[in-house]
Amino acid sequence: GGWSGDLVDIDAAERLVATFQIDINSADWTELAQLPEIGEALAERIIETREREGPFTSLDELDRVRGIGEKTLNRIRPYLRPID
Repeated sequence: GGWSGDLVDIDAAERLVATFQIDINSADWTELAQLPEIGEALAERIIETREREGPFTSLDELDRVRGIGEKTLNRIRPYLRPID
């Protein structure tokens, strides 16, 4: 395994952190459900709100989605692309 052909000890390997950002106005529910504290139901509510009331013009507008308050918004904010 690996480039040198040696086995890789997964328990001793350096931990890597994956970072990503999504566009709240174009993401589908599967992308949204990967955010911290957002499951399938809340992801679908985000999409329903977006479709019913129009696109979000700022990340702070996510508070119009039932179930998203200040705490949840602060946890997911690093994973959301800024809205121009």
